[in-house]
Amino acid sequence: MADPTSLTDIREEDITVAAIPTLPGPTAAANQANVTFHNLTHHEESTVHPISSPPSPIIPRQRARRASSVDIGHFDPQGVDELRRTLSRISRQGDDANKSVISDLTLPVGDGPFDFEKCLRDVVKKRYDAQHKTRELGVMFKDLKVVGLGASASYQPTLGSVLNPLSLIEVINEFRHPPVKDILTGFEGVVRPGEMLLVLGRPGSGCSTFLKTLANQRGEYHSVEGEVHYDSLSPDEIAKHYRGDVTYCPEDDVHFPTLTVEQTLKFASKARAPHQRLENQSRGNFVTGLTEVLTTIFGLSHAKKTPVGDAAIRGVSGGEKKRVSISEALAARNLIGAWDNSTRGLDSSTALEFVRALRIATDIARLSTIVSIYQASESLYQCFDKVCVIYEGKMAYYGPADQARQYFIDMGYQPANRQTTADFLVAVTDSFGRIERPNTPSIPRTATDFVNYFQESSLAQVNRDDMDSYRREFVGQPNRAIGYIESVKAEHAEHTRQKSPYTISIPMQVRAVMVRRVQIIYGNMTAQILQLASFIIQGIILGTVFLRSPEATSAYFSRGGILFFSLLFSALTSMAEIPSLFIQRPIVARHQKAALYHPFVEAVALTIVDIPITFFTSLLFGTIIYEAVRLQQSASQFFIFFLYLFTMALTMKAWFRALAAAMKSEATAQAIAGISVLVFVLYTGYAIPQPSMIGALRWITYVNPIRYGFEGILTNEFRTLNGVCSSLVPQGPGYENVSLANQACTTVGSQPGQAFVNGNTFVRLSYGYSFSHIWRNYAIVVAYGIAFVLAYFIFSEFNTSFSTGTSVTLFKRGSKAPVIKQADASADEEKTPAGSGNVSETASANEVQADAKQALAGAPTMTDVFSWHHMEYTVPLSNGEHRRLLDDVSGYVAPGKLTALMGESGAGKTTLLNVLADRISSGVVAGDRLVNGQALPADFQSQTGYCQQMDTHVPTSTVREALLFSAKMRQPASVPVSEKEAYVETCLRMCGLEAYADAVIGSLGIEHRKRTTIAVELAAKPKLLLFLDEPTSGLDSQSAWAIMSFLRSLADNGQAILCTIHQPSAELFQVFDRLLLLRKGGQTVYMGDIGHHASTLIRYFENNGSRSCSPDENPAEFMLDVIGAGATAASEKNWHDVWQQSREITELLREVDEMRNTGLSRPAVATTRHSEFAASWGYQTVELIKRSAQRHWRDPTYLIAKLALNIIGGLLIGFTFFKSKDSLQGTQNKLFAIFMGTILSVPLSNQLQVPFLNMRSIYEIRERPSRMYSWTAMITSQVLTEIPWNILGSSLFFFCWYWTVGFDNDRAGYTYLLFCIVFPLYFTTFGMAVAAMSPNAEIAGLLFSLLFSFVITFNGVLQPFRQLGWWQWMYRLSPFTYLIEGLLGQAVGKQTITCAPVELVTLEPPAGQSCGNYMQSYISRAGGYLNNPDATSSCLFCPDRTTDQFLGPSFNIEYSHHWRNFGILMAFIMFNVACIYLLAYLFRIRTGSLLGSLKKRFTRKSV
Repeated sequence: MADPTSLTDIREEDITVAAIPTLPGPTAAANQANVTFHNLTHHEESTVHPISSPPSPIIPRQRARRASSVDIGHFDPQGVDELRRTLSRISRQGDDANKSVISDLTLPVGDGPFDFEKCLRDVVKKRYDAQHKTRELGVMFKDLKVVGLGASASYQPTLGSVLNPLSLIEVINEFRHPPVKDILTGFEGVVRPGEMLLVLGRPGSGCSTFLKTLANQRGEYHSVEGEVHYDSLSPDEIAKHYRGDVTYCPEDDVHFPTLTVEQTLKFASKARAPHQRLENQSRGNFVTGLTEVLTTIFGLSHAKKTPVGDAAIRGVSGGEKKRVSISEALAARNLIGAWDNSTRGLDSSTALEFVRALRIATDIARLSTIVSIYQASESLYQCFDKVCVIYEGKMAYYGPADQARQYFIDMGYQPANRQTTADFLVAVTDSFGRIERPNTPSIPRTATDFVNYFQESSLAQVNRDDMDSYRREFVGQPNRAIGYIESVKAEHAEHTRQKSPYTISIPMQVRAVMVRRVQIIYGNMTAQILQLASFIIQGIILGTVFLRSPEATSAYFSRGGILFFSLLFSALTSMAEIPSLFIQRPIVARHQKAALYHPFVEAVALTIVDIPITFFTSLLFGTIIYEAVRLQQSASQFFIFFLYLFTMALTMKAWFRALAAAMKSEATAQAIAGISVLVFVLYTGYAIPQPSMIGALRWITYVNPIRYGFEGILTNEFRTLNGVCSSLVPQGPGYENVSLANQACTTVGSQPGQAFVNGNTFVRLSYGYSFSHIWRNYAIVVAYGIAFVLAYFIFSEFNTSFSTGTSVTLFKRGSKAPVIKQADASADEEKTPAGSGNVSETASANEVQADAKQALAGAPTMTDVFSWHHMEYTVPLSNGEHRRLLDDVSGYVAPGKLTALMGESGAGKTTLLNVLADRISSGVVAGDRLVNGQALPADFQSQTGYCQQMDTHVPTSTVREALLFSAKMRQPASVPVSEKEAYVETCLRMCGLEAYADAVIGSLGIEHRKRTTIAVELAAKPKLLLFLDEPTSGLDSQSAWAIMSFLRSLADNGQAILCTIHQPSAELFQVFDRLLLLRKGGQTVYMGDIGHHASTLIRYFENNGSRSCSPDENPAEFMLDVIGAGATAASEKNWHDVWQQSREITELLREVDEMRNTGLSRPAVATTRHSEFAASWGYQTVELIKRSAQRHWRDPTYLIAKLALNIIGGLLIGFTFFKSKDSLQGTQNKLFAIFMGTILSVPLSNQLQVPFLNMRSIYEIRERPSRMYSWTAMITSQVLTEIPWNILGSSLFFFCWYWTVGFDNDRAGYTYLLFCIVFPLYFTTFGMAVAAMSPNAEIAGLLFSLLFSFVITFNGVLQPFRQLGWWQWMYRLSPFTYLIEGLLGQAVGKQTITCAPVELVTLEPPAGQSCGNYMQSYISRAGGYLNNPDATSSCLFCPDRTTDQFLGPSFNIEYSHHWRNFGILMAFIMFNVACIYLLAYLFRIRTGSLLGSLKKRFTRKSV
């Protein structure tokens, strides 16, 4: 196989000279590098063989390269030099131990530098001499056509549409006749080893599809037609046996964030390490050596021990992460790599580093590299050999990269001034962006015209000739296929199937992935510590609640409770793993496609590594509980308790992991997991004993693994327990001299004349359990565990897919937008061409432009000048020092001018923008900001617009709704709503959004989202200024041009605009009128006019001693290069000092002073708003409620999950406790029916926190700084919007549950009031109060679970009030105490109890007395009744006659407290509401540190 360090095979007739890519200048590498290269390219001992024909056809000499070569030492010249010196030194000092290794290299011994290129030539020659099996892989395609599923536009689903029966018919019709569209048609070409292909096209044109298809990733498409050849191998053969040689790399760098760079690369190297290596070199040395080479060449040596990181974990930089992805792909030794828009979000210099790294990899490893890139610079473009231009899914050009520009010029289009070649090639596919050459006849304009023109061109014939040549040499050559297969087999480890796509055997994979799993855990020790702490805390809480449980019958119920919850807690904690399993699934799927390991191996490794962790946590948790409660103190019983605890934890972990592996989406897995938890809890036998279950559902207990675990630990505990009777009857006054023979214990299982109750008898009669089943039950638990583990492995292996978002634009239901009409028409024809959903191509371009110009002409014109004088901004550091981020910055923005704010990363561009826009909440700001030379008006923020880099909007709102909301909230209240609505329509036309006015923002493409962001600010009618932060970030070149053209139009109509932009193309740079250029430290380098074709700017730098700017150079890149922008760049001149001494700054300050003096003679800008917000608080709240209600309605997944959980929970609980009788057990069943119903508040509260946090995030990021509305209105609207849905959900639960359980009709009213009105109010406000102080949903979930555990533990159900001991004070503070008492007291209070036969106590009266006479005094005082009062023996006594007698002493529940409980719960709700506002203010609204402010306050008092 072609290794990451190999170059090429040699022609049979050219043994002495190898065709190796020429690297400019003398480069060298170290001994480790060359030895590693050598080892990679040798699969046998280094012995000399006679020259003979190689086993596979010889690869032809490399073709002449058109692209720029890149120095091997580009990223880390010092590291490569060090390797060179090391190699030279070792070459002189080689001893016998390494002579066999070094002798194969022709090492120069002398004082001169080591010639790296010569060494590589010698290595290639030695490989040929040894007849080693190597391979390369190219790809050829002809008549390639890809058909996808789905329409380009559709309607936004709502709760009404989902529940509409007619929607089911639509779903069935779509399933039977799915709408299909041609994504790609008519592609042909070839990518040879050592070549780099650049794929260009507008978003939606099919670039990603093209890359995925060439990388053999076909699963997501309806069909792929045409020829695709990987040399002499078919796509099916590649997918089955050699998929590791062909890799697709998505634009996101997805890695395990807690692994270091070195660990990431070593794992990939280990998983694809070949079997045959040089003698005496171990696999570990091979892996280490290859990792060393890759980290050195790609400049990662300094970051080897740094975590890769992600959005939450700090790690390497974005550019370094790109290089990690390249290095990992090379370590995996693929031959064809497809890189999809991997430079997204990177500045131009980092993007260039990325492509240069690919160039190095392609040259050295002889790879076939295919890349798609947005906004490619000219120097980046020059790294490629070929380019493919895609126009609406059709191939507009495929050929040499250096001839593409002239090809399209000859076609009839001309590039804009200083436009890069890549931007020009994309622009010709956009009817708005391309420029036609005058007097050119019959210019192609449509995608079909482009295809026809290209097919008739000479370059198309060159492409076809190249394909024919490739076909003759490589396609259909059995010998070449055999040689390729033999090369693969030679790399396979022992015991690996010959046809396996994986290089190493399954045991080796398991070992490698286990090591990686340990590294992942070690890298995230915080999570492990938190998990351990949660076990300890929960163990202490549960242990102290049941502290020193007495060996008496009064504690029998409590002992069952602690055993049940100790088993349940350790078993169910693994449910928290579901999110992490879905997070890692894309990584595992990518590794599986790269043939690093079987997906099930990851499952095996996770299971094995987790065993000792589970063992330790279970031991710690179990020991704390066991000793705190003082369970049976024998070694065998503790061992059995722990064995069950540990095994059940492993079994349930396997269950939840299997569930996650089986589902494609996390939401589905979480929903099923939640329902399964409810089933497990209900049918264990604790909440309702098996004898009390209805027959139709009793079967569930037999398939519930927790049931067998509970029976095992319960019978294990009670088998040696003879509990002292806590309630002998009769006793008390009048029974002082009664003997034990005439008394009995009221506990189930008591025997006449005995003062104790045997534990075995108790569990047999109460639960139907027997200790004789102890090992049978354990075997069943183990069997379930094995079954779940096997299911986990199987699902992990075969279900590697996961749900992803679609690119369908969604419109409000009922919309008549042209896009949705066209999609409907196309769907009727069952096939839509690619790009048909593009409005810019289907709507009349002239009409859109005319509407926009007309609307712009009617927009208000600005006349005020905003200026700033000597602005400085200083922030405090943690060590007490201060850092100045802005240093004496002055300037102005004039109406009708588009001003650019530029500088390198860290120069303070966004900081200055925020300071000028008055959006800074910390630090010290100095200097003056003036409007017309006078102080800013009080409502400055309301008179300006600020477009942030992130397009933050409510994703379910339409474009028109978002603009109208902005207009209503920010325009003066005196403006009629009709006028605001009319201006919104004007803004839609101005921004070219009329066709997308009814489109849901969350489904829009990035360009239209950016337009929406600008339109939302324009809808507020900013009078002074429009600020924009990076409006082109993440856009393709044409979308960026469209946005900047729109801003240009705004400026031409009098708008004053200040805009930050990060290294724009020359074409975009020309759009601006003025420039403020900063360098690091926030120092001004230039502020003034740019000039025509940037002539003024270039002249300024050249006149002050800079190098000359070449005619084809981007002025933006020129000026940044001149001032020394970049991490490693530097400048001999201090351009800030040059600016301070220039005549331009003198002129600027003169203009600014003149503005100030002129402004003093004019009246100050009037304050249009005399309160903080334009709208009243009540109006804000009403509008916010409308928006929130609309958001809920358009999120059917959220609402259906909420309602379905209530319905399923109600039916499940209701039928579990179906028609509970009026016996003692029946009354207890009703207690648990109510208690289990309240448990549903946990998932419901966690669910409602997510939309609350999402809306708060939108408020904090965009709407709060714009002073749109009050934070109290936002919170009020969130609470009021959520409550009705929770009341509806609880009502559905009530109707499914109340009468099913068997509660009386005349008690339904109060129960409905408490359960369906008060209870939703409580858990809604409680959940939001927790969310109000939480930074994210994960922390909110953890805090809620912790706080709710206190609420639920101390309410007197798990441990009755009389058994709580010193925790009774928490009983008084738990709101669930009053909820349970109110519900249960009202539902079952003041009712008669009829004991079941097993519950009757048998006792013998004294001789000569009837049962009635003997028990009369006791019954009148303590309650109860006799079943046979006239009998003289075997009295059958029921301990409780009424439910009040049962509930009062045991659970402290009184019927008479129901209205008191209602009042207390309302007080708790009011407290929760107050907490929402208070916690939101303290943690989110209030600026500065709470502790810091308190410290200052106390300091002032002490002074």
